Amino acid sequence: MHTRRRILATGAAVAAAALVLAGCAGSSEPDDTMQLWHNSTTGPGKQYWDDATAAFAEETGVTINVQSIQNEDMDGRLQTAVNSGDMPDLFMARGGGKLADVVSAGAVKDLSDLIDSDVRADYGDGVFDAFTIDGAIYGLPVAVLPGGIFYSEDLFAAAGIDEEPETIDELLEAAAAIEETGVSPIALGAQDAWPAAHWYYFFALRECSQDVIGDIATSQDFSDPCWLAAGESMQAFADAEPFNRGFLTTSAQQGAGSSAGLLANHQAAMELMGGWNVGVIASLTPDEQPLADLNWFPFPAVDGGQGDPSAMMGGVDGYSCSATSPPACEEFLNFIASTEWQERYAEAYQTIPAAPSAQAAVDEPVLQPLMAAYNDSAYVVVWLDTMLGQNVGNALNTAVIEMLSGNGSPDDLVDTVTAAAARG
Repeated sequence: MHTRRRILATGAAVAAAALVLAGCAGSSEPDDTMQLWHNSTTGPGKQYWDDATAAFAEETGVTINVQSIQNEDMDGRLQTAVNSGDMPDLFMARGGGKLADVVSAGAVKDLSDLIDSDVRADYGDGVFDAFTIDGAIYGLPVAVLPGGIFYSEDLFAAAGIDEEPETIDELLEAAAAIEETGVSPIALGAQDAWPAAHWYYFFALRECSQDVIGDIATSQDFSDPCWLAAGESMQAFADAEPFNRGFLTTSAQQGAGSSAGLLANHQAAMELMGGWNVGVIASLTPDEQPLADLNWFPFPAVDGGQGDPSAMMGGVDGYSCSATSPPACEEFLNFIASTEWQERYAEAYQTIPAAPSAQAAVDEPVLQPLMAAYNDSAYVVVWLDTMLGQNVGNALNTAVIEMLSGNGSPDDLVDTVTAAAARG
């Protein structure tokens, strides 16, 4: 029996609209045709959507025109579509404050009563939390992507480490032992900002209570001492110099010199990242095959922290329907929520499907401990920048980089996000 995770994302109230709706004309497609935006431009992920839409067309007679959009361009394209009123019928969504902004513009369909009862029973209520705003559901999850620390078993063994670190002190001890072998202990691609910010997010997850974390999306109140404590814990950790040299100018996923590439080529022993990292690392190994000794463990406990040590943070990929989409939109979402198509999604994306009934399809060894930790976690929250929305989230990410570069402090970080929240 699978534990139903609750994914805290947006709280009880929608954040003030950050988007201006110029109109709700929606897609101009005929009734038997829809438009879908997704973020897989090549490979098995792109093929999945081609296959799923073809199967749906054969079953229903509804044609879905598929458009692949680069992941980094998706948010901007969606904002432009909302502002122009020319929305795709179906689009990729990650929930949290970013989706709340689109909902507040009146551009997303309420799916609360449109998701099939058997889908709801399979998924459980908790996984929908990332897409729940003001008590209504605005998206169907397709995958959960919790974060944690990926590591090389071989490099751990070479450093004499035979147990995975369970506390921050043990993680620093492991880093020191790895440093002695001439390998970078932890790879960090801080050039892209968000990978460095992930460290702050996880320290906050351990320092702050569930209530504080759960309320931050709507309260935007960083006065609880745990937010400062998280910055101080991260600063102390960074002062021990566990990261690769030049981490501030290292990218996260672009090429062998990226943080994922350092782990893929055994030049670094660990990296804090989300569940998608398995496929990224595989693409950067010399033979472009999965890293044979890759393993994973949860972010360690922080001494004196108020957060549950088993709590997890990560992403939830899902899909939403535009407010003016035809009924075939939710029919397609129910179609891909079936066990069969969730299993196919897991295989295509090498990820953990949102439906527990499809988790048996996850065959990548490194995903097994990650999936087990997810199922056993006390609670799960989405990435803080997703939860907080674009303006506050970006301010937080930038403040973390300023702190790591020596141009800011934990106090400055809290002041920065507080000011960003006040601006709205």
